[in-house]
Amino acid sequence: MARFDSNPAATNGGHAPGNGAARSDYSLLLAIREHDQQAMTELFDKYASLVYSVAFRVLRDDSQAQDIVQDIFFQTWQVSREWPAGQGSVAAWFAVVARNRAVDMLRRRRFSDTVNEVIFVSPINVETEAARLALMSRVRAEMETFPPEQQKSLELAFFEGLTHAEIADQTGDSLGTVKTRIRLGLNRLRKALGS
Repeated sequence: MARFDSNPAATNGGHAPGNGAARSDYSLLLAIREHDQQAMTELFDKYASLVYSVAFRVLRDDSQAQDIVQDIFFQTWQVSREWPAGQGSVAAWFAVVARNRAVDMLRRRRFSDTVNEVIFVSPINVETEAARLALMSRVRAEMETFPPEQQKSLELAFFEGLTHAEIADQTGDSLGTVKTRIRLGLNRLRKALGS
């Protein structure tokens, strides 16, 4: 399994590779039990950013957060027959496990650090974070159906935080065109997501 890249542009937004429809979490887990490497890749693509995000918020250390991502997905592959089926959503399970592993790593780190070097963090609301990431995945899926120019403008605005003027400078489009694309894209998203 490749090392997780914390750069959001390096992931595919939580969708199965290729043109096929994304499989449900349940079907992915069943396939992983049969050691289907493609299913493991899809599960990793879908949830690695969630695991990384939760671990990084606790540890504030990129390398250790990536180690937790690798550890959790390696364990998922090795002991998939022991998956806690029926105990909540897969996203919530990954978020809770990531947080617990990160807290354990933080505690181990305390023994080697001085008291002044220890990072104390407040716990995050795992359920809210999992819901936010699930919504982002739905938004990215819907945006893949948009025209490329509109998709690029929305991604630059909402995933990279650029202003309308910065997007116009970067793309070479007029400011009015950028604003129109973003407005129309947001209207499409609202309708598609039912909000």
